[in-house]
Amino acid sequence: MAKKVSASRKTFLIANHVILIAASLLCLLPFVNLLAISFSNKIAVVAREVAFWPKGFNVDAYKFILHSNAFSTALWISVKRTALGVAVNLALIILTAYPLSKSKTEFRARQWFSWFFVITILFQAGMIPMYLVVRYTHLINSLWSLVLPGALPVFSMLVVMNYIRGLPQELMEAAYIDGAGHMRTLWSLVLPVSTPTIATVALFSLVNHWNSWYDGMIYMNKIESYPLQSYLRTVVINPEAFFRNATNMSDSLQRFVNTVNARTTNAAQLFLGMIPILLVYPFLQKYFTTGLVLGSVKG
Repeated sequence: MAKKVSASRKTFLIANHVILIAASLLCLLPFVNLLAISFSNKIAVVAREVAFWPKGFNVDAYKFILHSNAFSTALWISVKRTALGVAVNLALIILTAYPLSKSKTEFRARQWFSWFFVITILFQAGMIPMYLVVRYTHLINSLWSLVLPGALPVFSMLVVMNYIRGLPQELMEAAYIDGAGHMRTLWSLVLPVSTPTIATVALFSLVNHWNSWYDGMIYMNKIESYPLQSYLRTVVINPEAFFRNATNMSDSLQRFVNTVNARTTNAAQLFLGMIPILLVYPFLQKYFTTGLVLGSVKG
């Protein structure tokens, strides 16, 4: 027999669905508008006639961008920076979280190291000391300048540490009895059962590296060395600069200059910059809630 739903419950469910749909549309419609502008005719965009559907449909903005070395170079730098940054982050997070998850009897200096890392969250040196460190270690204009300053995300490390600390000690003891050392235990036992938390911090790291633009502006002296987000920020703030060098463009680009403008190319570049995250996120999202809850700080 079906359970009868009260009138107040029905009202709540309807209001809940309406609010969630409205919130979803508020998040989605700006992206739809961006996509419509990128596929619209230059005249319609300048006249601000484009809302959520392209007018004068064409793909010239995308052809213009894909023929441009500036965008492809910045995209490739971001891909390398993200791949290297995520790998370094995960390696340091795991190698730091595992020993700190041990008890005081197993690792006597655990408390000292834990406070050492927590202090870095509470107190930070600031931009100028960090820039001087990067400069005097000769990392300016280097890909490593975008990776090493944030090589160990302490918050993510604490999440993983608390998850490993919550694992049954019997598992560890069984591995030690079978003759496994710490590295073998970490690789064959801890990491396989920590997949949700590792995937969660990997998602944090990936989004952080892909969306980061400020460090690129500081540590890179040439626009040719900018990662994608720093490049897009420069183009969005000063869009006309993208077309000032039209006389120096190749013939393949010259034929698109009269059919596109700053708004259409900016929209296309911003949309293309979102695609990698949109492709990766669905595969890691299923681990997000589980990993964050299981690895949260316990009272």
